[in-house]
Amino acid sequence: MEYTATMARGTDRQERFRELIERHRGIVFKVAHTYAWQADDREELAQEIAAQLWRAFPGYDPARPFPTWMYRIALNVAISFVRGNSRHRHHAVPLDEELHDQADGNAADHESDQQVRALHRFIHAQDPLNRALLLLYLEDRSYREMAEVLGISETNVATKISRLKQRIRNEI
Repeated sequence: MEYTATMARGTDRQERFRELIERHRGIVFKVAHTYAWQADDREELAQEIAAQLWRAFPGYDPARPFPTWMYRIALNVAISFVRGNSRHRHHAVPLDEELHDQADGNAADHESDQQVRALHRFIHAQDPLNRALLLLYLEDRSYREMAEVLGISETNVATKISRLKQRIRNEI
């Protein structure tokens, strides 16, 4: 009897995890794409994030927002991935050829494409913390949520975001 109850709790937990991951899977892909440049590396990182999310899931507090918890785990895994794979740190960022192929020759579209590419290069050139801040900022996360995900104060988030915006204006 006790074994059956334990199995049922395990199955319920798996189903709840699957449901939450499916609903928020874009977070995994965004983080993997932000921290890994090669398709194989992105796939490996996404798998590692998913595995770590599963291992950490028993400690998830349902009273807290799942995306915030998920970002925290995903970004920590991604930062460890970058630190553990030094070949990724100095890897040149390829231009997004798909974006280039979509340009229809319109000067405004071409300029917009160039700005997007420049922003991607800027993001990829940042250290892991600033890359995480930019990712969360572009996702319209609140300063409070960014602070919670990254384990820094809201004031620190605001200061860093302000400095990053100024650098973007100066460099792009």
